Amino acid sequence: MKKTNDNFFSQVYQVVKLIPYGRVTTYGAIASYLGSKGSARMVGWAMNAAHGLEDVPAHRVVNRMGLLTGKNHFPTPDLMQNLLEKEGINVKNDSIIDFDKLFWDPESSLSL
Repeated sequence: MKKTNDNFFSQVYQVVKLIPYGRVTTYGAIASYLGSKGSARMVGWAMNAAHGLEDVPAHRVVNRMGLLTGKNHFPTPDLMQNLLEKEGINVKNDSIIDFDKLFWDPESSLSL
């Protein structure tokens, strides 16, 4: 029997895989898109569990302020920033520069 978390995590990963290169989204935006507004923390848990899944770009998911709050869950604390910078995203003091311009909203970009 599958746990309900497994299904939710799979749904999160499907959304994260659709985040365009050079863009970022938030834990809350993913939760809202999946109909679980208020479950941003659960999305964060999914992202923590995604490490090792090569096709899930977890580095593109940040908090609602554009901060790299998940960076300590990567193999090295600077890996998240390095991956974002390779995509042309500028980061200063663990914060995405021009976050509003780089924010990708799954609700306005996708339909269930």
